[in-house]
Amino acid sequence: MKYPFPLNRRAAARVALITSSAAILLAMPVPIPAAAAGEGAPKANYELAARWMAAKVRKLVFDGAVTPHWMETGDRFWYSYQTPKGTRFYIVDPAKKAKISMFDHAKMAGILTAATGIPYDSEHLPIRNLKLIKNDTVAQFEVQVPRDAVIPGEKKPAEGQQQQQQGRQGGGQRAGGPPAQGTPANMKSIYFEYELGTDKLTIVDKPEAKPRWASVSPDGKTVVFARNHNLYMMDAENYEKARKKADDPSIVEVQLTKDGEEHYSYARRIMPGGIEEQQQDQQGQEQAERTTEKNPRVPAVMIVWSQDSKKFALVRDDQRKVKDLWVINSLANPRPTLETYRYAMPGEADVDQYHLELFDRDTRERLEVKAAAFKDQTLRISTAPPSARGREIDKTEPQWVSPTSDKLYFTRLSRDEHKLDVCVADSATGEVKPLIEERMNVYIDTKPLRLINNGTEMIHWSERDGWGHYYLYDSAGKLKNRITQGEFVTADLLAVDEKARTALITAAGREEGENVYYTHVYKVNLDGSGMKLLDPGDATHATVISDDGKYFIDTASRVDAAPKSVLMDAQGATIAELETTDVSALVEAGFKFPEPFKVKADDGITDLYGVMYKPFDFDPDKKYPIIAYVYPGPQTESVTLNFNPRDQNIALAQLGFIVIQVGNRGGNPLRSKWYHTYGYGNLRDYGLADKKAAIEQLARRYPFIDIDRVGIWGHSGGGFMSTAAMLVYPDFFKVAVSESGNHENNVYNRAWSERHHGVREVTNGNGEVSFQYSIDRNSELAKNLKGHLLLSTGDIDNNVHPANTIRMADALIKANKRFDFVLLPGQRHSYGPDADYFFWIRADYFAKYLLGDFSQTVDIWELNTEKEQSGNKAQNRIEQQRGQQQQRRN
Repeated sequence: MKYPFPLNRRAAARVALITSSAAILLAMPVPIPAAAAGEGAPKANYELAARWMAAKVRKLVFDGAVTPHWMETGDRFWYSYQTPKGTRFYIVDPAKKAKISMFDHAKMAGILTAATGIPYDSEHLPIRNLKLIKNDTVAQFEVQVPRDAVIPGEKKPAEGQQQQQQGRQGGGQRAGGPPAQGTPANMKSIYFEYELGTDKLTIVDKPEAKPRWASVSPDGKTVVFARNHNLYMMDAENYEKARKKADDPSIVEVQLTKDGEEHYSYARRIMPGGIEEQQQDQQGQEQAERTTEKNPRVPAVMIVWSQDSKKFALVRDDQRKVKDLWVINSLANPRPTLETYRYAMPGEADVDQYHLELFDRDTRERLEVKAAAFKDQTLRISTAPPSARGREIDKTEPQWVSPTSDKLYFTRLSRDEHKLDVCVADSATGEVKPLIEERMNVYIDTKPLRLINNGTEMIHWSERDGWGHYYLYDSAGKLKNRITQGEFVTADLLAVDEKARTALITAAGREEGENVYYTHVYKVNLDGSGMKLLDPGDATHATVISDDGKYFIDTASRVDAAPKSVLMDAQGATIAELETTDVSALVEAGFKFPEPFKVKADDGITDLYGVMYKPFDFDPDKKYPIIAYVYPGPQTESVTLNFNPRDQNIALAQLGFIVIQVGNRGGNPLRSKWYHTYGYGNLRDYGLADKKAAIEQLARRYPFIDIDRVGIWGHSGGGFMSTAAMLVYPDFFKVAVSESGNHENNVYNRAWSERHHGVREVTNGNGEVSFQYSIDRNSELAKNLKGHLLLSTGDIDNNVHPANTIRMADALIKANKRFDFVLLPGQRHSYGPDADYFFWIRADYFAKYLLGDFSQTVDIWELNTEKEQSGNKAQNRIEQQRGQQQQRRN
């Protein structure tokens, strides 16, 4: 028998079980379309795609926005900004309209070279984690140096500590302190203080950061933490002792509670695998080096302090009846481990129960607020806006929105999220008064409550008229007037000038002729008059404002234009142009900007906005397959608005595809409530008709799009949607890569599923309330599959549990369907270090089944060439070159 293609291509399409250190590929046999496998089939451009992976793009373009660090003295701020010429540090004085270098960068390079014996220049300053201290006169920062470097003035740890450090993986340290996070194993961190203006550089001990376990009162006199599931308190003097030596026997602690227990704890719950767990591990390592305590101090649930420090409040989560869920970490050594965690699924009777508790610092008394109104309700304490300056000086504890400690404001939301109350509690008695009631037949969105004029007025956000707007109330909950109105959506309340009776807000969709998702800053009178645009320009605008609201940094960006950051005042006047992203190296390397577009939804009325990515070697006379990257929301549409040259869809397009992102009804909260909740009650299928209609319109508009070769991919909600597309429109969508999809929303988390799909509240004749939940699942349509489907999941995903993907696979097997399945061992929802590996698995899949290119070798040379190999480096390079040559020949 003569095959129309080489044997290695045939082998690639056969049933295979491929095992590697990163993934297991279970491939069912899938026939290769004759037309796709013919000798004239186009080749995927792997070389071009490899050139535009994010790791390479990071070397061509650097910072895209100015991030201000507000200083202690006045309204000044400093920022760092990286370009192809290195990182520069600047101080900006808005009052003087002046921007100056923080220091002479060439001189700093020389000073650091002399101090460390390691050569630097002005383009390669090693400065990390800079902050200004001592009334902004001293710059404190970190420098990483080789572990064996001899640094004059460095304190040497004791011999026992030194051996301990050498045995620890990853992280340098000084003077016996803990390792700096992000420090490679062969490096150590040295800390310096540099006096601005005098050029004096001094080596110092590692600055003591606030321990993560400590919730510090606004006046700095009291610290609250958890131990053994209960709540404890200490004063400032004992806190300083604990920072120096955690198990100092002279430390005095006060135990506030005794009823804490597992799953009904005052300690913060840390989910495995998240950033918080990593920080917790770091803290645990630091504390373990300083103490022999069996039950160390840990962070409490979120503590919210009254602004006068007299009281604090918290929401305690009772999970004792919530059922367990599990994942197995097969890569754990020496034996696989079982991870157990509480996880409520939609429609279940036993879900989290929330309790709002108040504590008096002086009397140490606890009071539970009488907040009960709805069965299985959610409670949230209303907090004051976080301070930008507070983040600079590590004072980030949330505070009550009320200026006094006699009133605690909070919201309570019913389980079906159709009922929301804004309430105030008497902190002495726990009695509650509802002030504002919101009622809808779909889920209710909220934004933080703001109190002004010493608590005599409230600013509240609502979608009660179908659009998100701000309203002004008096302290008794009586509506005074609307602040904004119209067919647009307000977003953030940036600042309020109580004396001038004005507010600065952000909003989207108000400017005619622009993308409706572009946000701008507006000034508006509190009586609802005089709304004024402050930052015009056909772009989306990101805003960072000073605490007093006098100045803000506005970064305007588009997917097809470089970002520009300017400093503005509250009247909309431009004070200074700060930075524009340098894209010269990017453009010189061949980068071409993505193209925004607008189409109609399947109803022929609703505008949808999207972005098109083309290959950089695009030929308008060719026909290209089209791939839709999807994430249906409803909390976002994942359609890129701002400049993002590291988007992985750019690299995917280089293989020889048109890749698009496009919205869908039901996908974005920055539209009308009708648009946002379009998928309510139909969470499986609601966005698919719009995706299909968009692709059809683009194919009619652009002859280079091949409507017969349509692919789709997405992660999480996008993984769910891409599989649904293959099953609902099996003759339209031909190939899908579906990553970690919540295919079975009945086993996904309760909060998201019930919120966006809906749960029915039922009251029986005895007045007892229960909840009913029903949802369509992808597995119910498994019999419809016609094209090529690749499913994937991490095996310890504790967000979208692997059961979602495994049940989908089971349904396909029972329907006698061929499909492919990739399991990523030891990976959670984001795929972590395996993300780049999976990019090429995704690329291979589309190359095979949309281009008919089955030339991929067993080695992913695109990854191998980016990693330094052990052994004979010269020989490794030769082997890599041979692999690339073989790839081209195939």
